[in-house]
Amino acid sequence: MEKLIKMPESAARIIDRLSMSGYKAYAVGGCIRDSIMGKIPYDWDICTSALPEEVLEVLGEKNIVENGLKHGTVTVHIDGENYEITTFRTDGEYLDNRHPENVTFVRDLKEDLSRRDFTMNSLAYNDSEGLIDIFGGENDINDGIIRCVGDPDKRFGEDALRILRALRFSSQLNFSIEENTSVSIHKNAELLKNISAERIMTEFTKILMGQNVEEVLLNYRDIIAVFIPEIKEMFGFEQHNPHHVYDVWKHTVKAVACVKNERVLRLTAFFHDIGKPKTFTIDNAGKGHFHGHPEVSDRMANEILKRLKTDNHTISKVRLLIKLHDLRPKPDAKNVRRLMYETGSENFPLLMEIKRADALAQNPETHEYKLEYIRKLEEIYKQELEKKSAFNLKTLAVNGKDIINIGISDGRKIGMILEFLLDRVIDGDMENDRELLLDKAAEIQGRFA
Repeated sequence: MEKLIKMPESAARIIDRLSMSGYKAYAVGGCIRDSIMGKIPYDWDICTSALPEEVLEVLGEKNIVENGLKHGTVTVHIDGENYEITTFRTDGEYLDNRHPENVTFVRDLKEDLSRRDFTMNSLAYNDSEGLIDIFGGENDINDGIIRCVGDPDKRFGEDALRILRALRFSSQLNFSIEENTSVSIHKNAELLKNISAERIMTEFTKILMGQNVEEVLLNYRDIIAVFIPEIKEMFGFEQHNPHHVYDVWKHTVKAVACVKNERVLRLTAFFHDIGKPKTFTIDNAGKGHFHGHPEVSDRMANEILKRLKTDNHTISKVRLLIKLHDLRPKPDAKNVRRLMYETGSENFPLLMEIKRADALAQNPETHEYKLEYIRKLEEIYKQELEKKSAFNLKTLAVNGKDIINIGISDGRKIGMILEFLLDRVIDGDMENDRELLLDKAAEIQGRFA
């Protein structure tokens, strides 16, 4: 496996210079893991027995950022890349389940590697010594296993975010979590309450984006419920509806797994039915209904995403898709134009992706006709784009200046006239023709006071 590890020349030069000065130095962590897996590492971190001031002495102060000196880290900018160089260390007590109270610099590589989170991230390498694998990380990578280094309770107690990192690696790499590590994750889940919302949201989003997301969400739903307790109502909530064969939670998880691997889509799929338990009714025939659940899901998603410090742009898109996901317009040009108006042309394909994932997570007997219905909507959408049909004010053949030029100056009236014209064009009552629209504007101006 060592032959797969090819460091950038600049990283190898840093290690060589430290080694020639009498210090130990290695590439360490994720870059070695990724190399063994045949992936191109995103960045290369270096650890060394040299103290920070010794690193500065060997490499010189040029192109070095010293803002991590307290924890033994300096950043070197070389050949257009940044390399973090960290002194071997052991960590002091973790009182906040996130950061050590202090660090102690050491000269021994094993002491440094023993404090790391998972065996697959505790690998070190340099060209002269080859792969240093003290904790069996290479075998765990080859076997697809996530295993804590040493005592899992201790590792998660030091940094509770490692709980979500384990789930993220399992989701992204399609690795299973070793039994003792898994037991400890469930046992220590409440420690996540000590982690900032921003950190949690970052890891949660990465979990949702993974290829193994379905298994992770099903097996570790109690972990997600620590920071999104609203999902607990979904667990085991049967839908009593012929369109569904799964409870609300399993349906949601399958929808997440079915939708394209894109952040807004995965978040939308996760939250699209979160309001169902609050809207459930059952009729005399024993059939379950969830009237108004898109609106309730929208409100809940908004509250949760704000609590998790999500950016407003993402929240806005997710909310739009949730609100519209259950619409079933007749597949004709008029209704598709109306839906394009509601979504915005750029969001229409996203809504179709959500509807497709939603359908695939329902009763398999309904898949064929529901997918065909979505295909028809998409086909009409493409036709309307090719025809350059109007579906918003930007695509209308007239604008505010045109209305002013025919003698209408009141801004409020101009807006009302344009909306009226757009509405007529979307409904197919008028062609999107400039002259026809201007004639109609002149004709109807008296209606708007």
